[in-house]
Amino acid sequence: MPAWSAISLAAGVLLLGAAYWFHIRRAHLAAVAAFIAGLAAVLFPLLARRAEPHAGPSHFQIEIQNRLLAEQLIREAIRADMARDPRRLSRHEATVYSQGGEDGILAEIFRRIGTTHRYFVEFGSGDGAENNTGLLLQGGWSGLWLDAVPEFTRAAAERNRGAVDEGRLAVKQALVTAENIEELLREAGAPASFDLLSIDIDRNDYWVWKAIVNWTPRVVVIEYNAVFPPGISWVVNYEPNSRWDGTSHFGASLTALERLSREKGYLLVACNIMGTNAFFVRKDLVTDQFADPFTAENHYQPARYHLVWYKSGHPRRVAAPGLIELPGGPR
Repeated sequence: MPAWSAISLAAGVLLLGAAYWFHIRRAHLAAVAAFIAGLAAVLFPLLARRAEPHAGPSHFQIEIQNRLLAEQLIREAIRADMARDPRRLSRHEATVYSQGGEDGILAEIFRRIGTTHRYFVEFGSGDGAENNTGLLLQGGWSGLWLDAVPEFTRAAAERNRGAVDEGRLAVKQALVTAENIEELLREAGAPASFDLLSIDIDRNDYWVWKAIVNWTPRVVVIEYNAVFPPGISWVVNYEPNSRWDGTSHFGASLTALERLSREKGYLLVACNIMGTNAFFVRKDLVTDQFADPFTAENHYQPARYHLVWYKSGHPRRVAAPGLIELPGGPR
């Protein structure tokens, strides 16, 4: 008990005793005053103690606990994944500017297959602070960013002003659809067989990839809908002007994307542990370095969206290129 509480209780007892003394001597006003003061002195520390919040972990402590738990969950998932085949890509996950380990997976893929033009195209690139190609841009690559939100494209261009001024990065505001994607690629002068295509537009991803027929990027990373387990082929109905409504009604299941990829000449080589993105490599580039079979049943990861918030290290800031050397030099 704090010292002030003990003093208050002692004073209260004395005042109540005084009230009784005044009462037997018929000093009624003094008795009432002493009684009220004594009662208040006794009750005050008791009420104050009840009003005190229960001791518990601080916000900072809770955040640290959540981060440690997230790290443990990621390590356990990767350990279980790698136990199935050491060629799997999950242990290479790393998050620099990406959201869920994509930076590391892409770096390892290009370490295995090499690069050519070191050119990327990403639609759904956001404001340039967090996407799948920001690290490549900082590593000297060039490419095209497309996003439907004007505020995002303005922020991305300003954040990467140096790359834009050098002519290495084109940032364009556009609602990407199956009808306009090839015209957008043509306007940007994208090479016919550029190194990386990243698709994350939250709804019509499947239909836009299907519509790309005159370009054959070497690697494709695309968001999949992990609500649907392997074996279920599901694709959202195509509505070019519709956007994600915040529910599970978006994109396509991994099985649907695997089937489309085979039609287009690609093989599924990985999904990230978070269960958000699938990675496809053009069939002519796939060797025994990658874990087979190249099926949804083998590479599916369930939705672990609760890990999306976790990103270790300091808040990210886009750096000037120059000191970043990425694996997968030109072949």
